Amino acid sequence: MPDRDDQETIGRRVQRLRTERGLTQRQLAEPAYTPAYVSTLEAGRVRPSEEALRHIAGRLGVAYDELATGRPARLATDLRLRLTDAQRTLATGEAEVAAEQYAQLLAEAEEHGLDAEAAAALLGLGECALESGNLAAGRLRFEEAEKRLADEPLPARVPALRGRAVSHYLAGELRYACYLLESALDELNRTGMHDPDALLLLYTAVIAPYMDMGAHARAAQAAEFALALAPQVREPALVARMHRSVARTMIAEGRIADADASLAKAAELYRQLQIRTELAHCHWMRGYLYAQNGELERAESELREAQEMLSAKRAALYTSQVAVELADVLHRRGKSDEAAALLHDVLGDLSSERGAIHSGAAHRLLGIIAEDARDTDRAEEHYVRALSLLERAGAAGDLADLCRLLGDLLRRTGRVEAALDAYRTGLGHRTAPGTTTLGPAPAQPPL
Repeated sequence: MPDRDDQETIGRRVQRLRTERGLTQRQLAEPAYTPAYVSTLEAGRVRPSEEALRHIAGRLGVAYDELATGRPARLATDLRLRLTDAQRTLATGEAEVAAEQYAQLLAEAEEHGLDAEAAAALLGLGECALESGNLAAGRLRFEEAEKRLADEPLPARVPALRGRAVSHYLAGELRYACYLLESALDELNRTGMHDPDALLLLYTAVIAPYMDMGAHARAAQAAEFALALAPQVREPALVARMHRSVARTMIAEGRIADADASLAKAAELYRQLQIRTELAHCHWMRGYLYAQNGELERAESELREAQEMLSAKRAALYTSQVAVELADVLHRRGKSDEAAALLHDVLGDLSSERGAIHSGAAHRLLGIIAEDARDTDRAEEHYVRALSLLERAGAAGDLADLCRLLGDLLRRTGRVEAALDAYRTGLGHRTAPGTTTLGPAPAQPPL
């Protein structure tokens, strides 16, 4: 039952509705109450019981909730239905249109004090911001949603927390993203709040930052837990996202067929749900899989499909990230000029605060292309820029390979001491494979 307004507000509301309907206090009161009671109620000098309010609501021809809270009948239900429509718009249409819907819903929810619906609208606005590449705005929306749900148990706050962690991850703050996700997982598992949906959402989200940090063992464990939790989860979109994320750990383990099968499951679910952005991510991951397996023609086809789908939805950041991986495939297919042009086109949309991992990858590839063209100065410039980006993000696995490339370049140009420094830096990132600097792994779910 919604919380009631204070007695003075209710009294004024009763008086207004009675007057609008042309009723006297006696007509409103009888047969259960006296005109004097109604007069006292309208003056705000008595707190009416639920029984009295239900009687008066019936005489006025309004719903009890509307009389007690001032909210129109079925408002919350209507808002939830419209939130579902906005979610469908985001999945199948454009983020800008969905953002307009969510903003209107947020205003209505705030006007009537519906915190749960306001939080849901804020979550939607956060997702819209991430899709359009506005990471700072997205993070603020997720933070606002968490505040709205501050009095709710942790499982209810997990979608907002996950959104905040993803915004930090996309900004290149891998360690902090892991910290947020691991802290929530630890609290859920240690306190016995084993909500399958919340756990699956967190384990799925933590895989990507783990992989980029070189923490492959933790990523594999998170994938194992996610797969074990999936049968307990009824939301197909959550299960589809899990299959897409888990595929990345399978690729790293050389389980190409398993990864392909996992992506096929995710893609089929997204097709049924008509979620085009996530379906584009499946094409993206499948392109990555084929590239890792040396099937470059298939990889190019999948990545171009992903890029076209994301561009059509104006998902600017994701489109630029796919372009970097497409450029890598083009370079490996001997189309270096096309690859370089593509990278220069998207570098302006990537930075240390926006897609840092892919920004570093773009500079690394431009360095390789410049080195192939015997432009060692430009190659060194790109390698150093990539090193700065990846060090700031903490992308250990990529850093080790980059240090090798830089060291080889420096050695070939006669700068042996500088080359040794680069090699030592790379070895430093290889000293503890599969770990992070975050301390012990979070508590495990009781599977």
